[in-house]
Amino acid sequence: MKAYKSMSREELLTLKASLDEQFKTEEAKGLSFNMARGKPGASQLALSMPMLDIINSQADMNTLLGNDTRNYGDWDGIGECRRLLADMMGVKKDNVIVCGNSSLNIMYDTVVRSMVKGVNGSRPWCQLEKVKFLCPVPGYDRHFRITETFGIEMVNIPLYEDGPDMDLVEQYVNNDEAVKGIWCVPKYSNPTGTTYSDEVVRRLANLKPKAEVFRIFWDNAYCIHHLYDDIHDEILNILDECEKAGNPNMVYIFASTSKISFPGSGVSAIATSKENMDFIQKYMGVQTIGHDKINQLRHARFFQNIDGLNAHMKKHAALLRPKFEAVLSTLDKELTGAEIGSWIKPRGGYFISFNALPGCAKAIVAKCKSLGVVLTDAGATNPYGNDPDDSNIRIAPSFPTPEELKDATRMFVLCVKLVSVDKLLNEI
Repeated sequence: MKAYKSMSREELLTLKASLDEQFKTEEAKGLSFNMARGKPGASQLALSMPMLDIINSQADMNTLLGNDTRNYGDWDGIGECRRLLADMMGVKKDNVIVCGNSSLNIMYDTVVRSMVKGVNGSRPWCQLEKVKFLCPVPGYDRHFRITETFGIEMVNIPLYEDGPDMDLVEQYVNNDEAVKGIWCVPKYSNPTGTTYSDEVVRRLANLKPKAEVFRIFWDNAYCIHHLYDDIHDEILNILDECEKAGNPNMVYIFASTSKISFPGSGVSAIATSKENMDFIQKYMGVQTIGHDKINQLRHARFFQNIDGLNAHMKKHAALLRPKFEAVLSTLDKELTGAEIGSWIKPRGGYFISFNALPGCAKAIVAKCKSLGVVLTDAGATNPYGNDPDDSNIRIAPSFPTPEELKDATRMFVLCVKLVSVDKLLNEI
């Protein structure tokens, strides 16, 4: 395929006319596809339906230790569920607190607690003149919404193939006392699929913060979400590395079963040091008398152990892989050589990150909407919804069927081509 940038004005005009006709044809079909969020498809949700038969009115409701899950107690999570999630997160059971169905809720609570009560006895963040968070970009929009909600200044940190720009991270953390935290999705990152290298993990663990307290918010949402049976990204245990570096309290690890069992009824957990846990529990004990232990029991009995979790995730991968490949094969076929976009082929996670020509992302997303293809808002992968390059687009292939994805991606490509031609024509 000839690069669009090398085309003459006449060639671009001829191409535009053809693309405009294709656009009118597709628009008339009135189709509807949603690739805005990483929602499991119906076939994925069906995998966990037998879990609902685990607990009924005749079931034994006691934990392995004999505690009645119908009643008070085990407010930090039942033992067998703590073990299950600890093994999933690669940490010790004693470092885990099991919570409700959303790890995002734990992250929100952790920021709120830091704002109003400080961290382990430090001055509350709300009393400080300025609080900053480092935000690897492209990143997860809901992370950014949490910090923006509390007026925390967000600082863009470029995300590379091996993780965030650590030279820049160290420069900020080690020299600016206002920097209190960093958001990280360290494995199969949202949206790029990036997995942090060993060097990056070690450099994060060995940070020397100028701030009184600094915390790494380690959202390992996709820790066992592999797309391929024979290709698994591995990552160092950040909790262990922080301990080795003399920074045992510097990290909070978050995870959940939202995309393993049910987004509407999963279980989540935070893993951290004993000192951090003591501080968290001090206030969590005021906030709640316990999360849904019956649901924890249901999960523990259904999955049994980490082997059960991994076997279940192979079933998810078998459903997700054709969807990702449907998108990627269309991008490869239609855009390779055109030099109007680039994309990453992830080995796990839930997203495909596409970079259009600068200044084109918003227009592409808008044109896609006209064809019935709903994407995440352009700019959402940056703090404040502002992508300075107006380039990054997050594609979420999980919800539509593979057949629908072929059509949706074909229309996406059409919009990429149209907007790119318009940009180049305006520059001639």
